[in-house]
Amino acid sequence: MTKAVTTVSEEGFSATNEVREFETTIDANGEDAPDTLEALLSAYGSCYVPALRVGGQQRGVDDLGKIEINTTGELNDDDKLESVTFDIRVEATVDDDTGEKIIERAFELCKVHDALKDSLHAETTIEGNAF
Repeated sequence: MTKAVTTVSEEGFSATNEVREFETTIDANGEDAPDTLEALLSAYGSCYVPALRVGGQQRGVDDLGKIEINTTGELNDDDKLESVTFDIRVEATVDDDTGEKIIERAFELCKVHDALKDSLHAETTIEGNAF
């Protein structure tokens, strides 16, 4: 299987991405749309949500309910991504031990995580019964 995206930039630093029948815009300057790193962080968090749900099911929590991930990317002096932090809140009651097991399994399942270099492994917290 192959995934395909067509990226087009008519001028400047903004680009339109055609993904199947969908279209997204990313602006490297962040003026007219999310910038490239914001788009990456969005994809990482979006990929981690289903990984958390499956990880929860596999670790004895059948339904995590509402999930909220606040993703923070710290930049280095060259404005490149240096670290990622996930602060996760879930509706279900999850003890610390189970939460850690779910987090570990979710990282194993997350395809975006798998594609990132090891130094960008997201530092993670999880808060159960948050809603």
